[in-house]
Amino acid sequence: MEISSFPFLNQEDLSHFLTSFQEMDNVNVNGNNNSNNNNNKKRRRKGEDFNYYDDDEETKKKSNGFTDILASIMLLDEEEKQEQELWFTEDQQDKAFFDFNQNQRTQAMDDYHVQMQSHYSDLDQFDESRKAKRARRSAFAITSTVATAAAADNSASSSPPKPGSAATPHRRLWVKDRSKDWWDQFSSPDFPDEEFRRAFRMSKATFQMICDELDSVVMKKNTMLRDAIPVRTRVAVCIWRLATGEPLRLVSRRFGLGISTCHKLVLEVCSAIKGVLMSKFLHWPDENKIEIDKEEFKSISGIPNVGGSMYTTHVPIIAPKNNVASYFNKRHTERNQKTSYSITVQGIVDPKGVFTDVCIGYPGSMSDDQVLEKSALSQRGNMGLLKDVWIVGNSGYPLTDWVLVPYTHQNLTWSQHAFNEKIGEVQRVAKEAFARLKGRWSCLQKRTEVKLQDLPVVLGACCVLHNICEMRNEGLEPELRYEIFDDEMVAENGLRSANALQARDQIAHDLLHHGQAGTRYS
Repeated sequence: MEISSFPFLNQEDLSHFLTSFQEMDNVNVNGNNNSNNNNNKKRRRKGEDFNYYDDDEETKKKSNGFTDILASIMLLDEEEKQEQELWFTEDQQDKAFFDFNQNQRTQAMDDYHVQMQSHYSDLDQFDESRKAKRARRSAFAITSTVATAAAADNSASSSPPKPGSAATPHRRLWVKDRSKDWWDQFSSPDFPDEEFRRAFRMSKATFQMICDELDSVVMKKNTMLRDAIPVRTRVAVCIWRLATGEPLRLVSRRFGLGISTCHKLVLEVCSAIKGVLMSKFLHWPDENKIEIDKEEFKSISGIPNVGGSMYTTHVPIIAPKNNVASYFNKRHTERNQKTSYSITVQGIVDPKGVFTDVCIGYPGSMSDDQVLEKSALSQRGNMGLLKDVWIVGNSGYPLTDWVLVPYTHQNLTWSQHAFNEKIGEVQRVAKEAFARLKGRWSCLQKRTEVKLQDLPVVLGACCVLHNICEMRNEGLEPELRYEIFDDEMVAENGLRSANALQARDQIAHDLLHHGQAGTRYS
């Protein structure tokens, strides 16, 4: 037996096994010789015979054990050889599969390379043909230009030039031809005023007045490349967009302009309205106007010294990228069962529903009293500039020295009931003004495409245009009426002044005992 047949045994183990096998062979040979020599001898005693047979059995057991070990070793060696052959076979299969895939990829890349070469060759031929056509067109244009110049020289030599004629032809930039029939029809002098008012929420005279006011700021000059868009068209694009809330792609089709151009016009005109018209049509009234407003509000409610009615509404927006949680409107989300984001518009109106002060752009998560505290109106009131003037608000505002709000606790007295009803009549003036604002300018009713940073300018322009329409008695069509759905929340700290509490109680007492209450409880 060769030692190399058992590679997993070392030299010492093999020597030990060989020595054991040799001893076993010697024992077997000696046993056979002894048995042959002692055939004729007498058997030993019975006890000695038993010991002899026991030794022989033990020797045979050892021999059989070593034989089993050897058989196991040979079986393990055979299994190892089979595993090596299996591994070799699998390795060959993997290699063949890899080679097949590599050949397929190489063939595909070769085919793609051939196709690309064919494509580029076709492109080269196409470019050559285009260059040839351009060359022929250039030659034809040069020839035509020379002929035209020669004819012009001949005519100039035969007749004197006309005054004001251009010496060189104007260059023109290629502009996509779009239909402007819709706007040409509306801008026609013969177009009915009622239809114009229904479309643009104002009469043709009011529209022309706005165009005249903005002419110096909005007007652009013609260039050698293209003619400027007229002022009337610029203003019309903006007002139509605010009035209908149509997507820019539809606005561009109506006016025959590009989408980006319409978006730019809306922002430019809104900025011009804020810069030019806001100071004329939306400002805090002077002392004489305040006294007039006090008398009109007193005739409405019987409450003295009321200089304005205050209300805060929300305008829906698309979820902003930054500070999204601050613009989340929890109340609108719960009511609409849809995630809502908004910004606030706080406004003060006179008895006719004309805005005298606005605060625009604070996040929709803020309550009415928080918006009021951050507004310029609050700074004016805290500085004492609203002395002897009440600004009437709802229960969402706190009671201060200049803000008058209704009673909010339970178990009201008769005088407190009467006071709340009269406060509600003043509040109704502001709420109806905001309803007309949103009804007239439909862009405020739904989420707009305007970016968040540009939205305060657009909302301010809507408030200015609202004032112009109200001052010029521009009516609102019945189908455009809008109902306000702003939830009123009681202010956390509803009492900010003890003097205001006493003044409110006195007003409530006077309303009831002077016969001005007129409550439905009496």
